[in-house]
Amino acid sequence: MKIAAVRVTPIAIQDPPLLNASGVHEPYALRAIIEIEAADGTVGLGETYGDRPILEALLRVKDSLIGLSPFDLNGLRHCAAHGNGSTSGNAPAYADKPDAKVFSAFEVAMLDLQARLIGVPLHELLGGAVRRQIPFSAYLFFKFAHDVDPSYAPDPWGEVLTEAQLVGEARAMIEQYGFGSIKLKAGALAPEHEVACLKALKRAFPDHPLRIDPNANWSLETSVRMAELLAGDLEYYEDPTPGLENMARLHAATGLPLATNMVVTDFEEFRRNIGLNGVQIVLSDHHYWGGLRATQVLAQMCDTFGLGLSMHSNSHLGISLMAMSHLAAVVPNLTYACDTHYPWQDDEVVKGGKIAIRDGCVSVSDAPGLGVELDRDALAALHERYLSCGIRERNDVAQMRKFRPDWQRVKPRF
Repeated sequence: MKIAAVRVTPIAIQDPPLLNASGVHEPYALRAIIEIEAADGTVGLGETYGDRPILEALLRVKDSLIGLSPFDLNGLRHCAAHGNGSTSGNAPAYADKPDAKVFSAFEVAMLDLQARLIGVPLHELLGGAVRRQIPFSAYLFFKFAHDVDPSYAPDPWGEVLTEAQLVGEARAMIEQYGFGSIKLKAGALAPEHEVACLKALKRAFPDHPLRIDPNANWSLETSVRMAELLAGDLEYYEDPTPGLENMARLHAATGLPLATNMVVTDFEEFRRNIGLNGVQIVLSDHHYWGGLRATQVLAQMCDTFGLGLSMHSNSHLGISLMAMSHLAAVVPNLTYACDTHYPWQDDEVVKGGKIAIRDGCVSVSDAPGLGVELDRDALAALHERYLSCGIRERNDVAQMRKFRPDWQRVKPRF
């Protein structure tokens, strides 16, 4: 059985005006949907970033996969590396080289196809589920109201800038989805205000583990000062300050468990971190770590060196959510609830609409592969939106300048 066709479809999904360290989300986030079709018509699905550089790389590589066996992941690695002009098949850091992202996008689709061809769920192909219910955390953002700009779709969340508004956002999300832990995206407003907001969450939800993520927008000095204010409140402290060395200094000064999706993003950085003891919890992300199998290797390394493990998220739909969930199902030492932006996205490309999150968890079933099917009408509509939306690369800075013309990207800002 050989691969007969590969399709890459860019789409645009609605996104609310969520604030972060770089500015504010644009009205649309870009994704790419991958289909790998075998000679018998069986199709494996993948989902990844849809920004121009990655999309162009995906399009360069896709036709070279035709004729490969769906089980030939080494062949895929060769195609992904050489199709992007790389001289090796190594998975580099996600921030500056596309090989790992491109490999991952096609690897998920190939693994989904493999599992469908042999009639097993993806979690079985990956080694067998150790859990069927995958816990996720409520992912809170400060945000503008949708009417800040007519390009944003109406949303039920309203403006969220104050303590009371943030607690209301958390309450609504927890009531709807049953989340048992809470993450606050910080680095957008004054640090003291964000800490006060987290303390308001602590009072409102005393039994929910709390995390705060300033996205490296606080200086080391500010991070230490905020750590003193947050003593006893945090499950972990995520990327408050830039650089692995600063994170190591912060941990030495505070003793708090530090987590990252910014300074440990490949195995070279993993090795450096072991020497520095900069972070104690790695937030994995198969989209840039080089796929599902590579993330399983990462999990084994975390177990070997005594590091905690969870999952990072970006704006995504159900194919990515199910890939994350099947991976989380087979990793024994993934002991923290995973991140997901999924409650913020109203669009979907899988049949049946939005995937259920109940009691804070996504369920994995015994349906073949990822357990989801593509809704081709929805895919076509979201592709048409991509063609008309005018966005080709994410730019939170430019979007913020529409509201604050003097806005500059400065890190750390505080």
